[in-house]
Amino acid sequence: MPACASATVVERLRAAGCVFAEDEAAIIEATATDAEHRDRMVERRAGGEPLEQVVGHADFAGVRVRLRPGVFVPRVRSELLVRVAAEHDPKVLVDLCCGSGALGLAVRHRRPGIELHAADLDPVATACARDNGIADVHTGDLYDALPSTLQNRVDVLIANVPYVATDHIPFLPAEARDHEPRMALDGGPDGLDIFRRVAGSAPTWLAKGGILLSEITEAQAGEAIAATARSGLDAEVIYDEDLDARVVRATVRKS
Repeated sequence: MPACASATVVERLRAAGCVFAEDEAAIIEATATDAEHRDRMVERRAGGEPLEQVVGHADFAGVRVRLRPGVFVPRVRSELLVRVAAEHDPKVLVDLCCGSGALGLAVRHRRPGIELHAADLDPVATACARDNGIADVHTGDLYDALPSTLQNRVDVLIANVPYVATDHIPFLPAEARDHEPRMALDGGPDGLDIFRRVAGSAPTWLAKGGILLSEITEAQAGEAIAATARSGLDAEVIYDEDLDARVVRATVRKS
């Protein structure tokens, strides 16, 4: 590429409002196969499409995750889910509402040899999870997607469900609001509609000592704990200040 290419790309991205234009330009140029490909990616990014979808991958929690357009981009804060899941040392893990499968992949990177299942309602997402080398991928509505043979066998159930309150969707960054599927964002009036469904049936799927993990906001903590209690689960909220992330960890209540 010509020596001025980087400056040109940076200028175009900066004009489009990209705060980290220099870094993004370097990623785009490292990914581009030729100048035409680079220019197409720059125009897509300048149009507001998430950088990770533009270049076709995201680096997340130690793994490179392939992405398709329209698939939810894994967030840095979700590394807390990965850490807590890996600390539990699961033999069987289910990544529910998996999107690209990034969470399950990252846990498997830390705990090789686990039996990993991924499921999502969106067939584009499950195709993306297969792109990432997950063999057992299931398409369907929450637990309806899973084989019944997993009942009472799941050591870690990660459910990174949509948890944005419906009224808050218009205030999301345009990258998410306009380029990620609404079904991956909208959690209903208080953001917990899908979480309640997941918590309600979790005891049927969790193994003895198994845990359910889900990301929430600070405002949702009280109702999330109450929802798990109604389902016969004991729960706590784990907070990571550096990531500004909160995770509900719930286990089946001991009788």
